Amino acid sequence: MEETTIPHDVRYTREHEWVRIDGDTATIGITDYAQRQLGDVVFIELPDAGDDVGQMDEIGVIESVKAASDYFSPISGAVKEVNSAIAEEPAVINKDPYGEGWLVRISVTDDSELHDLLTDEEYKAFLDTDE
Repeated sequence: MEETTIPHDVRYTREHEWVRIDGDTATIGITDYAQRQLGDVVFIELPDAGDDVGQMDEIGVIESVKAASDYFSPISGAVKEVNSAIAEEPAVINKDPYGEGWLVRISVTDDSELHDLLTDEEYKAFLDTDE
């Protein structure tokens, strides 16, 4: 089996979302592991720009040929931007989950919440115990 990609510059949730912080903006997506588990993504439900979200609030649904799964915000804030390109071509999530397959960008309201998230080493160890 192909090894799961786990970048070092992001934080992770136990529900398999990732967040990358750039200033006061958090870019959020699902992990490589999550997209592999889902299989071919065929539909993505995105939140609306301007929506306020709390840490671990459900913010949308990803549907694949196998299942539909909710996804959650790893951090609190207001939705600044959604990746409308993946609404048109959801398979991008399978091809590039940490790049072009990002889901939403949020204005961070409390960066201390990052301490509640997993580092890349912690996420790898979590996956090793989960499999």
